[in-house]
Amino acid sequence: MVDRILFVCHANLCRSPMAEYLAADLLAKLPVAVASAGTHAVEGRPMHPYAAEVAAGTGAVPADFRSRRVAPGQLLEAALVLTATRNQRSACVALAPAALHRVFTLRQFARLAELAPRPEAATGQPLRAAVRAAAQARGRLQPAAPADDDLADPLGGPLADFRQCARVIERCVLPVAALIEAAG
Repeated sequence: MVDRILFVCHANLCRSPMAEYLAADLLAKLPVAVASAGTHAVEGRPMHPYAAEVAAGTGAVPADFRSRRVAPGQLLEAALVLTATRNQRSACVALAPAALHRVFTLRQFARLAELAPRPEAATGQPLRAAVRAAAQARGRLQPAAPADDDLADPLGGPLADFRQCARVIERCVLPVAALIEAAG
């Protein structure tokens, strides 16, 4: 069984779809599926054109992407939920309180993944083992300022802002990938 990472932003038009495509590319060799949704998404909208251009850089074809509103079932089924901001993390936890220990901001989880002890034995569920290891590191991580946890929304900006956002996403996904691989 493949575990899933769910990326969540506000409208599921920019940050979370870019994260979905970038993570799918970076995690392609790991037993992990990725998806995205938005806390305030209008169902069925295409990805923002600049976000689609960034996503196409992974070799994927994002033309068929359609926005999705996050649902409690998605949050409960995901082994890991990574949000763009603290507010979206709070919205996800309010929607599915049982998912509390699996919901982080993307930037927060990346910092935890860098500090986390490497799981000692393969469990057959590397993503779940990585989440447990990162949760153990939570007590060693100093609280961050909101600017350190929130992923800036490029909406309304030029293509360069979307590319900058994508670089931050990639920098955050790399330690996550390393921790999942170490747990495998």
